[in-house]
Amino acid sequence: QLQASGGGLVQAGGSLGLSCVGSGRTFSRYGMGWFRQAPGKEREFVAAISWSVSDTYYTDSVKGRFTISRDNAKSTVYLQMNSLKPEDTAVYYCATPARPYDNRWKVNSEYVYWGQGTLVTVSS
Repeated sequence: QLQASGGGLVQAGGSLGLSCVGSGRTFSRYGMGWFRQAPGKEREFVAAISWSVSDTYYTDSVKGRFTISRDNAKSTVYLQMNSLKPEDTAVYYCATPARPYDNRWKVNSEYVYWGQGTLVTVSS
């Protein structure tokens, strides 16, 4: 089970941090990802982090602005979002693959378990 939080309303150029707490299995064995879905658009990948914490991966549009991190002791993955733009407005979802130690953690289709989503609204 994944529980995301931290969404809200922020002005363009501002910052917001999201959190996602995992439960029900050994969090440290699984890659974690953040995805988002803007109104009228398909869900898209934002960022992912390997189970080992050492590797991260971002979609081009957020590189240099967003940072994904995790604290396995707290079973939590974070997404720090800086320099937010109106086009970042979306419902943000955390997700995780089914398999532990999945080497395909950068592959969108591997993410099969989803949190409930948290809304981020960036005003211009």
